[in-house]
Amino acid sequence: MEHSNTSAVKRRPSFIPSQDRIPFYAATATAAVIAVMGLWNLLHTSPDMVHARSFKEEFKAFGSLARIALFAVLSHYVLVAIMKRRWLTRWARVKSFIAALSRLARKWHTPVAILSLSLILLHVVGAFMYGFKPDFHSISGLLALLALLPVPLSGLFRYRRLDRQWHLRLGLAFAVLFLIHAFV
Repeated sequence: MEHSNTSAVKRRPSFIPSQDRIPFYAATATAAVIAVMGLWNLLHTSPDMVHARSFKEEFKAFGSLARIALFAVLSHYVLVAIMKRRWLTRWARVKSFIAALSRLARKWHTPVAILSLSLILLHVVGAFMYGFKPDFHSISGLLALLALLPVPLSGLFRYRRLDRQWHLRLGLAFAVLFLIHAFV
C-alpha cells in the first residue's frame, strides 16, 4: 500500500514573493479599474469634444498624476544612491531618516509603479485621440513610452534575479526620456 505524503511534494515558488503579493494584486486591481473607467470615459467622448481644450486638459491631467507617481517610484533609487555615497555619515539622525524613507519607498515602489502605468495608458490614449503631431514634445513622449514598455516585464524578472539589471537600465532610460517629455 502506497502512502502519500503531501508535505514531501515540492511546490514551485510563486513568481512574486509572498510579502509583495497583496500590495501587487491590490495595485493591479486598482490600476485595472482606473484604466477601464478612464478608457470608457475617453472613448465615450463626443467626436466634436475630442479636439477641445477641455479634452486636452483631461488627458494632460492623467500625465500630471502619473508624473507625481513616477517621482515616488524613482525616489527609491535616489535614496539608495544617497545612502551608498555615504554623504550622511556625519549626520546619524538624517541618515536613519533617509534609511526609513528608503524602506518606505522600496515597499511602495511596485504598487505605485503599477498605478502609474494605468495613468500613463490613459495619457497616451488621450494624446493619440487628440491628435499626434510630429513635434519634439510628442516624439519625446513616444520614445519614453517605448522605453517604458519592457520595464514592467523586466521588473517581474527582477523578483527572480533574472533581469541582469535590465529593469534598472530601462527604467533609467525611461526616466531621462520622461523628464525630457515632461519639462521641455
